Amino acid sequence: MNKNTDLKQPIGVFDSGYGGLTILDELIKLMPDYDFIYLGDNARAPYGTRSFDVIYQYTLQAVEKLFSMGCQLVILACNTASAKALRTIQQRDLPRIAPNRRVLGVIRPSVEELGTLSQSKHVGVLGTLGTVRSESYLMEMEKLFPDFRVVQEACPTWVPLVENREYNNEGGRYFIKKHIDAILSKDERLDTLILACTHYPILRNEIQSFLPNHVKLISQGQIVARSLIDYLKRHQEIEILCSKKGQVRFFTTEFISDFEEKAGVFLKRELRAQHINLE
Repeated sequence: MNKNTDLKQPIGVFDSGYGGLTILDELIKLMPDYDFIYLGDNARAPYGTRSFDVIYQYTLQAVEKLFSMGCQLVILACNTASAKALRTIQQRDLPRIAPNRRVLGVIRPSVEELGTLSQSKHVGVLGTLGTVRSESYLMEMEKLFPDFRVVQEACPTWVPLVENREYNNEGGRYFIKKHIDAILSKDERLDTLILACTHYPILRNEIQSFLPNHVKLISQGQIVARSLIDYLKRHQEIEILCSKKGQVRFFTTEFISDFEEKAGVFLKRELRAQHINLE
């Protein structure tokens, strides 16, 4: 038996609500042996319209909670948290509170995928108001692919459509089409779109129905999962600390029954959750 067995711990996955479950779902599929803890701050969601300072504070609380539960590695499976809190946590907080632990986000691997798939070098970002206003995708694209043109569209109605299961009726489709038409009108050469909110993959079929055939639509789940696998291969000092019993635990700051019901929409299976406080 490995002498470090008793030190091995799950990988933490954090989101402000339910959307991060689409990331977790792909992590489980591609990394079935690994253990995960999912933490949803559902009581304080949505994060998308909150200020940078508030989102940073909330995200840091979640990261510290997951660290206290033993996680050596935490994935911010939330574009808003990745956009508004990740860099500060990595650069300012980790050296102080946990220099040997790691926090990763979803934006960098998503941008790398965008740059690989687009032929025209004209890409689009569909996200929450907070993600769009942060301009994180624009800044990351500028670093990695400075010759690309990026347009963005904030879709504030889409998260409520998903969580209230109103996306496949006439009213829901109206609001989906409205934002697709808007982003397509911003650049006629656009050939690749990223769903820069982890709720949006639930809308994939509806979104796809309003897109021209030549426009590729990218979801983040598989991208993040593949990126994490690669990261762990390159960072064996972290990988060796990840427990592998194929177990997943769920925690929420909201009512357990509400979380379990809505989470089932994203994972398409029943689950059991526990309540947790972050403040």
